[in-house]
Amino acid sequence: MWYTISIIGVVCKKMQPEACTGQRENQNMAQYSDLLLSEETLKAVERMGFTELTEIQEKAIPVMLEGREIIAKAPTGTGKTCAFGVPIMEKIDPSALAVQAVVLCPTRELCTQIVDELRELAHFRPQVRVAAVYGGQQIDRQINALKRGAQIVVATPGRMLDHMHRRTINLSKVSIAVLDEADEMLDMGFYKDVCKILDRLPKERQMVMFSATISREVMDIGWLYQRDPVELTVEPVKESQPKIHQYMLESVGRQKLADLCYILEANDFHKVMIFCNTKYSTASLSNLLRERGFNADCLNGDMRQSERNQIMARFRSGEISILVATDVAARGIDVLDVDAVFNYEIPLENEYYLHRIGRTGRAKKEGVSYIFYGRDELPRLRPIIRYTRSRVMELEFNESGELVEKGLFQP
Repeated sequence: MWYTISIIGVVCKKMQPEACTGQRENQNMAQYSDLLLSEETLKAVERMGFTELTEIQEKAIPVMLEGREIIAKAPTGTGKTCAFGVPIMEKIDPSALAVQAVVLCPTRELCTQIVDELRELAHFRPQVRVAAVYGGQQIDRQINALKRGAQIVVATPGRMLDHMHRRTINLSKVSIAVLDEADEMLDMGFYKDVCKILDRLPKERQMVMFSATISREVMDIGWLYQRDPVELTVEPVKESQPKIHQYMLESVGRQKLADLCYILEANDFHKVMIFCNTKYSTASLSNLLRERGFNADCLNGDMRQSERNQIMARFRSGEISILVATDVAARGIDVLDVDAVFNYEIPLENEYYLHRIGRTGRAKKEGVSYIFYGRDELPRLRPIIRYTRSRVMELEFNESGELVEKGLFQP
């Protein structure tokens, strides 16, 4: 399929390659009303705009309500938070001012997103309190929230251990433990921290894990800390997989910035994520884009948490249209309407490429991704394309200055 974009008298022609691939094809999806849930929970999910269960919710919620333990493999963006959040709400005792459920997740951004969703689920349970525990925020504020009697704590492993060492959190009444994005959390080096936390929980508790992939470390945690878990799998289905059209363009040095600006100006992108490998690169590139009139900002690990939260809020609202980020800083970010992703620098790990381009093409929308590369980077790029089994179309500028397709990249 061809489409044409005019820019300052220049025509930019591109042909959409086969889409890369997300959720099931199901004509008769189960409803929340089909489950034996409390009125408070049913009203909360209705208020959130949910009526149908996603596949992971349909599979996981009844099992968790039975008290069984779970290892669930499901892609990002399939409704995992409600899959464990609904059973937690059903099992929490609002009258007991003790921590009864702990959710561990890899990043601060994901932590705040889970907290927001759990608070929505608790809307008709005013006595239920959800506390966020993560680094980058003043610990005194978190201590005060815990003292007020939070029944649910969502935490990153490092900050949870900090509170445990300070004895500012009591885990003796925990009955449910959730590891969300377990593979990512363990890949980031939190294996020992997670084990230390799980060792401190009561032996008689329910533990569930949700993960995009079942790595060796995830299996080890399951073997060590779970009792006869139910294994659940949600595979991406072609009809609902994200349609991500992938392109690559040889571009280096100053020309790379010029080509980036050309593509941004040639397309009506509303939200764009650009990935770099270092904090310095994110700050430098966002400054260069702002100097050229683009509404851009950056996200990296050097920022205070309050600043990161503010930037993400502005990006979600559309106040910022271009977000330049490192892979680590972007982990756990869930923004549904990203139009395009740019790999301004080749990712350092094969998996990072999938995480990057997976930011677009969500919610049944089409997305586009671009890779900028130099000829000397091809030995690094080829294994990434082979590993991810991606179909990437090469682009080039012809003699007339038009950006056209060169052909399908053969890694």
